[in-house]
Amino acid sequence: MGAVNILVVDDETAVLEILRKGFEAEGWTVHVAQSPSAMFEALKTHSIDLVTLDLVHGQDDGLELARTLRASWNIPILMISGRTGAYDRIRGLESGADDYIAKPFHIREVVLRVRRTLELYGRELSGHDNLLFDHTVFDPERGIVQHFDGTPVDLTGIELKLLELFVRHPGRILSRDEISQSLHGRDWSPEDRTIDGHVARLRRKLGTSPDVVNLIRSVRGVGYVFTGDVQVARSAAATTLRARNRLQ
Repeated sequence: MGAVNILVVDDETAVLEILRKGFEAEGWTVHVAQSPSAMFEALKTHSIDLVTLDLVHGQDDGLELARTLRASWNIPILMISGRTGAYDRIRGLESGADDYIAKPFHIREVVLRVRRTLELYGRELSGHDNLLFDHTVFDPERGIVQHFDGTPVDLTGIELKLLELFVRHPGRILSRDEISQSLHGRDWSPEDRTIDGHVARLRRKLGTSPDVVNLIRSVRGVGYVFTGDVQVARSAAATTLRARNRLQ
């Protein structure tokens, strides 16, 4: 078994990083190339499952690169471009791209389109539930938290357990005793400020905007309540490895 291998081809470092973080959060292996020569080298060296390709790549015509890829490799192509016109989209699809996304993009949309394209090509994916709230994605199974822009949120094991407790029970007041039992397996005592400390650190790490500050509200004399709108989304992780793409 091996990971899904994504090749990101773009000469904008910022875009490369957003895509890399978003794809790695799905458990996919990411290879990057900032030139056509690096792209072809990666294709020959690695078993690539999908390529994201910038339409205007330096001095090279992205359309021509897409045609070359389509003619020589049996591989899905997702074109990502700053060109937003209908004619540009049509030309991109006619050149061999399987899908076309205009910049600026939302990383979650890109991930969903990559997943759909891989499945159309017969790439077998297994999944588990991600929990989405307030521009944040939480993968409890792998202990990964990140914002929609790909920025990771570094939480300790206790903080991950606390976050999962909150997002599994949105809108429900959780007493300090209930939280203490869940995190530490012991009753809470009025002298114990451990729970309040965990909550304060979790709030701070999730962000400082007014919406985030109010995400976990204190209930005087009782405990805390998570006020976010939690949604469930399917997260894909690779379970089978496609046969190596061959130069035809």
